[in-house]
Amino acid sequence: MLFSVPDRVRDVRDAVHEFMTERVEPAEPELNGGDVGRLRQLQQEAKDAGLWALGHPAELGGGGLPFLDYVYVNEVQGRSEWGQIALGTFTLQDSLMLHKHASPRWRERYLAPMVAGEVSPSFAMTEPDVAGSDPTQLRTTAVLDGDHWVISGRKWFTTNAANAAYTTVMCRTEPEDTAPHRAFSMIVVPTDTPGYRIVRDTPVLGINGGHYEVAYDDVRVPADNLLGPRGHGFVIAQDRLGPGRIFHCMRWLGQAQRAFELMCARLGTRVAFGEPLSAKQLMQQHVFDSYTEIQASRLLTLQAAEQIDAGSQARIEIGAIKVVGARMLHNVVDRAIQVHGAMGLTDDTPLSRMYRHAREARVYDGPDEVHIQTTARRILRSMP
Repeated sequence: MLFSVPDRVRDVRDAVHEFMTERVEPAEPELNGGDVGRLRQLQQEAKDAGLWALGHPAELGGGGLPFLDYVYVNEVQGRSEWGQIALGTFTLQDSLMLHKHASPRWRERYLAPMVAGEVSPSFAMTEPDVAGSDPTQLRTTAVLDGDHWVISGRKWFTTNAANAAYTTVMCRTEPEDTAPHRAFSMIVVPTDTPGYRIVRDTPVLGINGGHYEVAYDDVRVPADNLLGPRGHGFVIAQDRLGPGRIFHCMRWLGQAQRAFELMCARLGTRVAFGEPLSAKQLMQQHVFDSYTEIQASRLLTLQAAEQIDAGSQARIEIGAIKVVGARMLHNVVDRAIQVHGAMGLTDDTPLSRMYRHAREARVYDGPDEVHIQTTARRILRSMP
């Protein structure tokens, strides 16, 4: 399998690449500093350019790009952590989840405004006192009281909770003797519901990234806030996480490619001991290793995307790319920092912030160790 961008998506991918490099990346200092006005300006520019919400279904007001086409676009969009928000695709997983599983009332209330960028969602699964690698231990509960669910518990790393219109909460709804993967459901909770209480913004490696700890103090919501059937929380979660992990991996490729470009530019311009760094063999090793890791990860990710597009769950492929992609991103950014020397440790380049986000990638959506174990088991079971 060779990497090449299909003709059908080349123009839009090039347009997104241009928007990222000429609009979003230069604005990162302002965006990192919390300049909401600058973000709104970029979002309007994306709409004016016809680049807004490209992966969202057309019937919801999005660009309607097919899944596999959007995968190619997602790589260049991932060059900056602000790409998803500036281009209106940060909400894609949530809009697809509501579109497929929500009651008509919630679809009408949230879907169109969410795709238009007028409201934001959030998603709550992880809990502070439970190993995130084993979600069957989740302790947040929802008890049906008449025609309302009463939710009690605590979640953390609920990204964007402070600005979100609602949070989709994973909680136990079934009795203790229920099979673990049939005991949990997802429930939509508007963030202005009494009892929904933000405890704190949890900094991640020194970045105040909007990952919140939230308490649910006997939160009451109508029974039809349930997503899908009772006990289908893990089914919906898998439906959400499979394509979502491919999107993660493609964005990681975009970040890695950007770090690789910065590294190569530095090697060509920095002189030491009478010659450019690019002439040093150990520096050339960084180039070779980064190039091959990026390309290998890209091809593995596209293979997984093709399997998903063909209707497969692609669990082996997705488990593999989650680990390989996260490691690749960390390695490439680390080498780019090394090539930049002391400058790479500062915020004079985007590498310091990229490095911290790269370290996160080996934990969220499942730690490497879990993916390695489950993927290896599936491979062994598939062997004759």
